[in-house]
Amino acid sequence: MEKVRKMNPFPESDTDNCEKMVACFRDLKPEELTLISSGKTELTYLAGETLFKQGAFSTHVLLVMDGLVKVYLQAGRDKQLNLQLAKPGDFLAFASVFGETVHTTSAIALTDTQVCMIDKENMRQLLMNNAEFAMRITSRNFRDERQLLTVIGNITYKQMRGKLASALLYLSGDEFSGQEVFPHLSRQDIANFASIATESTIKFLKEFERDGIIVLEGKDITILDRSELEKTERLG
Repeated sequence: MEKVRKMNPFPESDTDNCEKMVACFRDLKPEELTLISSGKTELTYLAGETLFKQGAFSTHVLLVMDGLVKVYLQAGRDKQLNLQLAKPGDFLAFASVFGETVHTTSAIALTDTQVCMIDKENMRQLLMNNAEFAMRITSRNFRDERQLLTVIGNITYKQMRGKLASALLYLSGDEFSGQEVFPHLSRQDIANFASIATESTIKFLKEFERDGIIVLEGKDITILDRSELEKTERLG
């Protein structure tokens, strides 16, 4: 049975207005900030709770203010493909601005997560009226597109070691600097980022440790030799 989702509004004292918390909202005019504020809701999700589900109606753009969110594609009853790890400042469900009425992916909170839900029509109006803001949003979304292209390339061309190396490089990248990522990911989560079996993930992680590339401590993974991991990724 699917876990019941809890959505609790943040007390005003716990956070500033979400539209002031990320760089892409800088330099907006007071009336533009008012537009975004007029249709927003600030919510908290506990670790393990679903933010949205593939196939459900998409009504808002979501801005992650705090926490980590796993975005994945449900491919069959028991198969998931992890696409992205969203962090503070990232937008989710942005396709709703351009007419998508249902979610094409699912998202689940890996940690306790603070989210700002923004009315998609208000966001669309802001994009149409402010070209500079629209360019900043496009730049941010391009990074997500690049990650999707990497996932497609890995599935299509790489062997299992190369897929796992690519996943480890992504999850330990500079964009997650200061975030503790691996303690919140199971071995199956990592396998789903690499698109390989969990058993193979465990096997190759042990091989990487034996070769001095990583250190395993419980669920945590420390990258010791990033250049060697990058070489493994290139060789595929």
